[in-house]
Amino acid sequence: DLPTPASPIFPLLIGPNQLAVTLSRTLLERGWHVQAIRPPTVPRGTARLRITVTASHDTDQIEAFADDLQELVPAIASLR
Repeated sequence: DLPTPASPIFPLLIGPNQLAVTLSRTLLERGWHVQAIRPPTVPRGTARLRITVTASHDTDQIEAFADDLQELVPAIASLR
């Protein structure tokens, strides 16, 4: 059971700037427009992905995005 979100924006904390940028670019190559948010917008060392879910996203799209995240985050993090 997850709490009801207060916003359609979900920040996913990544940490290093370059890792967040690489994830953002790789997701875009797969068709997902997810922005990397870095300092000075957020504190140093807390770069994140800005994930926005809207009513136009269906369950299959959300699940496909989650699958891509589960695949890419560990793969790209291992490159550091």
